Amino acid sequence: MRFLLTDEQREFGRSLDALLTAADTPAVLRAGAAGDRGPGRALWGRLADAGVFALAVPEAYGGVGPLPVEAAVACVELGRHAVPGPVAETLAAGVLLAGAGGPVAEEWLPGIASGAAVVSLTLEGYGPYAPDADAADAVFTVSGDELRLAPGPGEPSASADPARRLFRPEPGGAPVAKGPALRAAARAAGDWAAFATAALVLGCGEELLRATVAYVKQRTQFGVPVGSFQAVKHRLADTLLGLEFARPLLYGAAVELASEVSRPGAEAGSAEGSPGAGAAVAAAKVTAGEAGYAAARTALQLHGAIGYTEELDLAWWLRRARPLRDAWGTPSACRARVLAG
Repeated sequence: MRFLLTDEQREFGRSLDALLTAADTPAVLRAGAAGDRGPGRALWGRLADAGVFALAVPEAYGGVGPLPVEAAVACVELGRHAVPGPVAETLAAGVLLAGAGGPVAEEWLPGIASGAAVVSLTLEGYGPYAPDADAADAVFTVSGDELRLAPGPGEPSASADPARRLFRPEPGGAPVAKGPALRAAARAAGDWAAFATAALVLGCGEELLRATVAYVKQRTQFGVPVGSFQAVKHRLADTLLGLEFARPLLYGAAVELASEVSRPGAEAGSAEGSPGAGAAVAAAKVTAGEAGYAAARTALQLHGAIGYTEELDLAWWLRRARPLRDAWGTPSACRARVLAG
């Protein structure tokens, strides 16, 4: 199969790129790190107006999804611009709540689709942390076949990325949904969280490579640009190959996630994915994560001492690549899932 994005999907990506370029995300990141949530929430609203968060919400609840391919296009752009906030978690929550159904879906899904609600969550098997829980309107936790709304964000934990804070949600909270169907919804939500994170880290790696290529064309040594040195060219070429190899795996995982929705007899709004979706998502996640982290290491080395400075905007991308690589499935966990799948 030869897979290419449609003209509409490409235009969607270009429109998000233009929106985010005009938004000056480094300034938004600095404001958020200083405790000012206003610019980040305003940017979230503009992304919602563009339809980003509606991509994981079924039409019955005010969304347009689930549309995994378009979600991949969007998350790559959001990763390229280092958009702050629980992007992957909010998309996954849309899938989780749609699978849970009932009053909790009716209450929260329209807000997720419209951007009025920012959501974080934790799922069994993916670690105890809810990213950016302090900036979220709701933090959902799943334990067994129970979905709970956490009573508070809990205590913060150390994070390598100052714009991606980690919290252990406060225990307790009344169950808002329960039953065997919730386990399947949680599995689908975990796949979507890993899938969206893979797209985010791929976009992060692409921006790191772009900025590094531009820098080595300007920086000179011995009277010539350092980008003319063969060793530098080889390092950049290896980085590019890693990112380009991850891209088809990401969109292949999107096709697997979408195949169940288009399967004859599938329920409207279903987002469980095909039987091979979990392994496909894991393959995409480990490949994109390793490629994005390799791009960060290349960028840090080729920028030299300036790469260590917080004043450089690129520092936001450098500090994000490794946390995204490990979030929603570490490389070892993803490899084990591929082998098991």
